Amino acid sequence: QVQLVESGGGSVQPGDSLRVSCAASRSIASFDVVGWYRRAPGDDRELLARITKTGTTDYGDSVKGRFTISRDNAKNTLNLQMNNLKPDDSAVYYCNAEIWAPPPGPWDYWGQGTQVTVSS
Repeated sequence: QVQLVESGGGSVQPGDSLRVSCAASRSIASFDVVGWYRRAPGDDRELLARITKTGTTDYGDSVKGRFTISRDNAKNTLNLQMNNLKPDDSAVYYCNAEIWAPPPGPWDYWGQGTQVTVSS
């Protein structure tokens, strides 16, 4: 069973930076795509950033230019560097990993989430 454990959330002020990390129980490079999502109360889940096995990255419009996703294959860790944080960035941040495979796949894994609060 794959486990994803997020860390690094917290409370910061507008304009601050924060990095959240996700530790995987297996090789992070083995997943076809890994990414970060968030969900604020009352909102739908939102894609923030993802990176494929080949290194292609994709960002949600609301975070382009402020957030950077990176993958540390040696540490089996996925990171999200968040700069110039805004109150609207407050949410629970989730790590996701996917394995694309024919049935019985594909497989989709989620972490438990880490809270990020941006407030003055």
